[in-house]
Amino acid sequence: MKPLIFDMLPEEYPLCGQPAYRKKQIAEWLYKNRAETFDEMKNLPSAFKSELDASLSISLPKIIREQRSDETRLATFKWLWQMQDGALVESVLIPASPALYGETADRRTLCVSTQVGCAYGCHFCASGLGGWKRDLTAGEIVAQVLAAEKHSGEKIQNLVFMGMGEPLANFDALLRSLQIINAPWGIGIGARHLTVSTCGLAPKIKMLAESPLQIGLAISLHGATNEVRSQLMPINKKHPLEELVSACVFYQEKKGRLITFEFILIDGLNDTPEQASKLTEICRRVDAKINIIPCNPVEGLPWRKPPEDKIERFCETMQKRGLRVTLRKEKGGNIDAACGQLRLKEETNIKAFTI
Repeated sequence: MKPLIFDMLPEEYPLCGQPAYRKKQIAEWLYKNRAETFDEMKNLPSAFKSELDASLSISLPKIIREQRSDETRLATFKWLWQMQDGALVESVLIPASPALYGETADRRTLCVSTQVGCAYGCHFCASGLGGWKRDLTAGEIVAQVLAAEKHSGEKIQNLVFMGMGEPLANFDALLRSLQIINAPWGIGIGARHLTVSTCGLAPKIKMLAESPLQIGLAISLHGATNEVRSQLMPINKKHPLEELVSACVFYQEKKGRLITFEFILIDGLNDTPEQASKLTEICRRVDAKINIIPCNPVEGLPWRKPPEDKIERFCETMQKRGLRVTLRKEKGGNIDAACGQLRLKEETNIKAFTI
């Protein structure tokens, strides 16, 4: 299996005796002209193209399944990709739409995966149900963006590392993919339109704070006390809330950026007045926006969405306390848009077929 050229920075492209300016030409063909074969790179010598083709892969991930929520322009897309080694990962393209609370923008956001599966076993997430298999390379992360733009016909303007896997557990590949995605010679998405989401790897949050890019940070919080959060997220036992909040404060001191707390609202567990009160205390330590996400039921998991009036009361409580709150309306529930659901179903079908 040949290495992906998308893993490389231009200065790392092999020249095979060619002049240095060929590196710029290759990058332009890859990211501006979106060539899918080396043969399409018309201003490169034929022998050079053959040498590149013999040692490097330019292939985008293969679509195993594409689903969309409806036939409108603002449909949610979900793709199940197959990498060169057969590994399956997911990307989701989500449109903005009016929310009950908070401001909205006319944009679409792509969620990309950083690992095949996940090792952290959050108890509401389908990504970890099949376990962790491997990290994605930087090029495999970048290739998801290129493939999503190709198949949607749209330029991606907002990107979130919030698909399958824990981005900060694949730290070096994450940073390299960010560099390629942000670079003017690369995909060219502005740093302030890039967000990394983490389940709470506090030491890696501090490492990310030291990186040069002004990227956003989202924290999968989901519980405002250690007791509740540990029920949902095993990582909390290793890096409890006190350590996580401290890392968030450090990140803000370095970056000066608003942090987003993702909070999946689960009936009878974290939708209580006590959780609302504790969440308020955390948000007064960290300059954060709260993104309330009603629980998306996943086959094999016990959690359920609270009643609508309970969701509204929780949001109103936060808002009345002066906190910035958005309520994410359900998008793509009819296409298994929650992280890992489509891959899990596909792998289950494959196993059933081969038994």
